[in-house]
Amino acid sequence: MINRDKYLKQLISVRDNGFPKVITGIRRCGKSYLLKEIYKEYLIGEGTAEEDILILELDDDRYISFRDPIVLGSYVREYCSRKKHCYVFLDEIQKVYTLINPNLTEGKHIIAGKNDTEVITFVDVVLGLSREKNIDLYVTGSNSKMLSTDIITEFRDKAINIALKPLSFEEFFSYKGGSAIEAIYEYMQFGGMPLAVLKTDDEKKDYLKGLFETTYFRDIIEHNNLKRSESLDELCNIISVSTGELLNSEKIANTYRSVKKEKIDKQTVEKYIGFFKDAFMIREAKRYDLKGRSEIGALRKYYFIDTGLRNARLNFAFPDEGQMLENIVYNELIYKGYSVNVGSFDTVEKDKKGNSIRKTNEVDFFATKGIKKYYIQVCTDITNVETRAREIRPYMLLNDEITKIVVINRPVKESLDENGYTIIGITDFLLNYI
Repeated sequence: MINRDKYLKQLISVRDNGFPKVITGIRRCGKSYLLKEIYKEYLIGEGTAEEDILILELDDDRYISFRDPIVLGSYVREYCSRKKHCYVFLDEIQKVYTLINPNLTEGKHIIAGKNDTEVITFVDVVLGLSREKNIDLYVTGSNSKMLSTDIITEFRDKAINIALKPLSFEEFFSYKGGSAIEAIYEYMQFGGMPLAVLKTDDEKKDYLKGLFETTYFRDIIEHNNLKRSESLDELCNIISVSTGELLNSEKIANTYRSVKKEKIDKQTVEKYIGFFKDAFMIREAKRYDLKGRSEIGALRKYYFIDTGLRNARLNFAFPDEGQMLENIVYNELIYKGYSVNVGSFDTVEKDKKGNSIRKTNEVDFFATKGIKKYYIQVCTDITNVETRAREIRPYMLLNDEITKIVVINRPVKESLDENGYTIIGITDFLLNYI
């Protein structure tokens, strides 16, 4: 069994708190497995009788009648009425269709159209069941209706959202074991989608490419009522190639024009990026002025929620080690609960002619968590003198007490250089330091 201890602890912490638990995340990241295997095993181990756990897999034809929200609500209440306490798992909740309020249709159950407003949805069922004192309710979903961050807004402050992600490197290595160096290279290329981890290399490639082609894009197109996907497809390629680069909508639009020889406006670019973010495929890191202490500008970096998905998007043809290391560090920091920005600050320097010029300096990440604050540079190696000088230059210009770290893709233990900066290997940083 692949352990998901972080998420199990989250479920345990909100157990029996009176609110429904809504588990969201990109498709195939293990939402159903978390509930039906890991959490169920925990509950039984704690003394819950198996018959006090009701699991309805709404994508199973045996439960097709429960796709009617009224039938579903009635059945769950009836089942749990005979129990002192009942744990209810509704898997693939998006299969529940929307009905016109039967009070307006002489009691008939009629599927609602897009323009109908007096309706009953799965949100009504979830909120209604969660108010039953003997029911502790858990919900997952896997297509466009549940993937979008819109669902979090639907429930507002009436539900607990648990945002599940693909395996972090810590989770991946805990399962794989062996050499941490071998593990990081495998993780760098194929990422941590749970089902991919269990396959051979060739199977992983086919599986990950298939997820993009037949699942993720279909969900985005359906959810946003798009008729064509060519522009969306090309923009995803651009973001994939440009992982970890500072981008804005204008720069992406210009790149699109140079590649496709077609125009696309900034508003469309921003809209499509929003689609990728809402489907939990990518996240953005905004720029942060390290001297002014505020977020600045429209430029930002985009990182894939999983490096294997990013590489699959490019047919595994761009094994850029630096980009992948940066993506992995960003994801692991987020997984560990850090807030992460791209560090930036300006200095005034002299050019070769002695004229004063303004220069923008960057630090890959400014990560904060409580009282912890780190500046982090990520690179493949610093044995080259020029590379080392480039990586530590921003640190030399920052006169503050924040811990300054250089993460490199070499099996080195944590050490301090002559300037007091922390030098650490990637696996030691991911598994031990943070």
